[in-house]
Amino acid sequence: MRLQVVRRFDPWSSPLCTCPPKYSLQPYTGCSHYCLYCYATSYIGRRPSTPKKHLIERLRRDLRRLPEGSLIELSTSSDPYPPVEERLRLTRTCLELILGKGFRVLITTKGSLVARDAELLSRGSAAVMITITTMDSGLASRLEPGAPPPRDRVEALRRLAEAGVPVGVRLDPILPGLNDDEDSIREVLEAVREAGAVTVTCSTYKARPDNLRRVVDAFPELAERYRRLYREEGSWIHGYWYLPQRLRRIILERARRIALSLGLGFATCREGFSYMNTAGSCDGSHLIRAGLPRGLRGRRLDEWGGWGRGGSQA
Repeated sequence: MRLQVVRRFDPWSSPLCTCPPKYSLQPYTGCSHYCLYCYATSYIGRRPSTPKKHLIERLRRDLRRLPEGSLIELSTSSDPYPPVEERLRLTRTCLELILGKGFRVLITTKGSLVARDAELLSRGSAAVMITITTMDSGLASRLEPGAPPPRDRVEALRRLAEAGVPVGVRLDPILPGLNDDEDSIREVLEAVREAGAVTVTCSTYKARPDNLRRVVDAFPELAERYRRLYREEGSWIHGYWYLPQRLRRIILERARRIALSLGLGFATCREGFSYMNTAGSCDGSHLIRAGLPRGLRGRRLDEWGGWGRGGSQA
């Protein structure tokens, strides 16, 4: 089956990836959020979001070739809601086509503009995972200089939940010395739980040569610590430097304890600690399968009972 813009999701055959079978679609190339820790810049470069040529025509052809009910994620490398989307509405048009043909959609984004499409998403088989790494706007502006402020993302999450769209959050990545402490993690998870999130996926920062250089340039006080933790004591696993396993376990157990205390489902991403997971999937796709009963659209998910009480109800 030859596809042009929809691709089978394959994280370079990483043995630690636990994502379910799915497809991915990137309406844009590049990414205007310019996150320091971005792994995708090693192959897509560091450049502003640019729409793909003839995307809609190519997408129409691809959708005719996909199995019925396939899961399509927007996006796994280039954010589907960059600032230019407000004018171009390219992601919006893709969603209208995909949902209109009965496919399942998982959106992963830092773009608060996703709330614009709440009504559309509430009518289809869709879920949204919003990435929020910190509630500290100053730290966020250094780590993610082109992305919306954290409070705007929380508000987008709230609007989606109130429209009946299943929502979760990615606290990803967690970087030692920046957002790995108890107070920082709790502040994020309390804010998103109050806004309507029902699950959280956490992952520690995985370093690649280009993103590590950007992080230590922006936070030179961490340069020696990161060199030791990643290059000396860490492990090179499938194209990334990982923190030492013991430290990763400590950080993720901390996040898990806080998440479960708040009634959130919990999962890890590419960590090898699947025993920690209580959510039905690591990417949030279980929220789509759970769906929302008719007559409850527009109500907060916690009024229904939520999906995050120690596991999914998929």
